[in-house]
Formats: sequence, structure tokens, C-alpha cells
Amino acid sequence: MTQTASVLADPGADGRFGAFGGRYVPEALIPACRSLEREFRSAWSDSAFREHLTRTLAVYAGRPTPVTPAARLSAELGVTVLLKREDLAHTGSHKINNVLGQALLAQRRGCTTLLAETGAGQHGVATATVGALLGLDVTVFMGAKDVERQALNVFRMELLGAKVVPVTSGSQTLADATSEAFRHWVGQSETAHYCIGSVMGPHPYPWMVREFQRVIGEEARGQCAQLLPAGIPDVVVACVGGGSNAAGTFAGFVGTSARLVGVEAAGGASIGNGSPGILHGFESYLLQNDDGQVLEAHSVSAGLDYPGVGPEHAHLADSGRATYVSADDDEVLAAMVKLARTEGILGALESCHAVAWVLRAAGTDELPTSSTVLVTLSGRGDKDAAQVRELLK
Repeated sequence: MTQTASVLADPGADGRFGAFGGRYVPEALIPACRSLEREFRSAWSDSAFREHLTRTLAVYAGRPTPVTPAARLSAELGVTVLLKREDLAHTGSHKINNVLGQALLAQRRGCTTLLAETGAGQHGVATATVGALLGLDVTVFMGAKDVERQALNVFRMELLGAKVVPVTSGSQTLADATSEAFRHWVGQSETAHYCIGSVMGPHPYPWMVREFQRVIGEEARGQCAQLLPAGIPDVVVACVGGGSNAAGTFAGFVGTSARLVGVEAAGGASIGNGSPGILHGFESYLLQNDDGQVLEAHSVSAGLDYPGVGPEHAHLADSGRATYVSADDDEVLAAMVKLARTEGILGALESCHAVAWVLRAAGTDELPTSSTVLVTLSGRGDKDAAQVRELLK
């Protein structure tokens, strides 16, 4: 398959992935974004920084995470299913990979505070965790609706010493939490680092977060080489909200023959139902009306309840290198139960969007019998247990 040079590569000074990306922020934040880009380029080319991050990911975050063959599910579906177990990373999701990288970068830059947005709470928990580890103050912005449906993660953040700020504007979900975090960063950019949790935001964030999450795909590529006769799965699939776990996974396989599939929430399918627009400092596919007003997204999973998608995913879709589909709430709940009862693994609602697609596609032209599929299980479902209990009544 033909690839363009910018697919999962350095987007350059303008931060563009094809037609998408860029840096659309208030004038007051331009110096902060440019400084962050310079510092990231410097750190990422510094072997000492890279070695420190790799060592911390190993001894603190528990990397590498394993790839687990899902034997019973595979037998039932007629396809070989492998699970990349980011649910086994410290704090219960892939978020720790990015947060450790950004926090070490913030410390290198002399920042004393981390600001973060969160939806499902996993990014907030990871930020609070690393803040405690490194002695940095942490403030997390979270939509008021998400504060209610993710009460356990709110308590975890507060127990770790973070301040959690409920956001009551708009839809009171992830998009509004992100807007509030940006507003606070404008006034604190000299001492605070905004630790964005996904491959979104102004340049250099989409690129930087993808690079910090690249460890998922690079590990999985090597692990699949040991587990599969062909060395590479036929299909690689991950859930997509902003899309950091998918971007990190795809980075390990974009240069191979593997088909890349991102699974959005049906009520927030920006690539499937959106159009190009600008939100939170970047250009990508957004859910919006004919007047350009951003619409509310919906998902049973708080982490995918966002009306846009990372700009590199928009480019991967337009280039044809990746395919983006969606799964609805009922499919996701069924997938969560199926995974739990066949493999003894409680996956996060976000991750179960990817599992739902595998259940639907197995035995069809999308995922033929006897094919192999790698699913990134981006997080564990403990955080969703109370919500799911109510939904399944």
C-alpha cells in the first residue's frame, strides 16, 4: 500500500499531517507551544532523556506489557485474537506512557505544575500518579457528568494529591474539560505544563503524544513476531476517541502489510460523520452543523465522548492507510461481557469498542476466518463496573 511521507512521521515546524493539524491558539500561547516544540525536539534527540524514560517505564509503569492470546475467544470466532495488554500497565491504562514522558519533559523545562483534562479519568489518574512521583502539583479538569459516572477515578486522583475541578459548562464532558484546561494554561504557561492526554491539541502535542505512545506498537510488533508464524497480524485494531492508544499501536505497524482499523463510538464518530474544522488548537474532522457549531458527542464510555479526532488519524483515513469504523453502546456492553466471560479479562468500555468490532467482523470479508487480529486493550474496566452494573440491570 502506498504511503505518504507524513504518515506517522515528523510533521515539521507547521505541525501538519496532510491537510490536518496545525497550531490554532491564542497569541498568548504561541510562545509556549513553540518553546515546548523546541524542548521536545531536544529531549527526544537526547539519549539520556530517552534512557531515563525507558527505565522509568520499565521499573515504575511495568513495561513491557504482554500480548495475550485470547484462546477461547479465538476458537469461538474462528480467527486468532491477540490482546496487547495496556490494562496491565501501572494505573490501568496506556495513559501512563504519555504522562511519564510529558512530566519528565515538564520537569526538564523547570515547570512546577501539571494541568490535565480527563474524560474517563484514566489520564487524570495517570497525571496525578506521576505528579506524586515527581513532586509536581496537579490540577485535573473533568466534566461534571464524568465526575459522576467515574466517581472511583475522582477519588483515586484526590487520594494521589491532585485537585479535581468539575466543569459545568456545555455538555459537561471531555470537550468542555479540555476547553477549561486551555483557559487556565493561558494564565500559567510560564510555570505550568498542560499535559494533554491524547493525540490532539496544537502542534507539537499530536506528534509528541504519538511518540510517547509509540512504545505500544513497537513492543507489539516484536511480540507478534514471536507469536505468529507470519510474524505480523493481518489486522491491527484499537479504539479511537482522540486516538492516542491507536496512534501508538499503529506506529509499530504502519510500515507493514497489516490492515489498520480504528473504532470510534457511534455517537462520536468524527471521521465517519464529521467534516473538517478547528477545535482546541488543531484542524481535523469534527462533529459540527452546517454553521460550523461543534455538536455534542455521545458514548457509553467517557473517554470516547469527544466531538473530534486527532489530526493524524484524519490524515490516515484520507490517505487510505487506516480504516475507521464505529461501534454502538449495546455492542460495546456485549463485548465487555463476552471478553470477561471467555477470557477472564475486564476491559475498559473504551477498549471494548475495538473488541466489539472484532466480534462483528469475524468471519466476514473484513476479518475472514483463520485470519489474525491484534487488539490493543487500552485499559481495564474496573473504573466502569458501577456504571455497567446499572446499564445491565
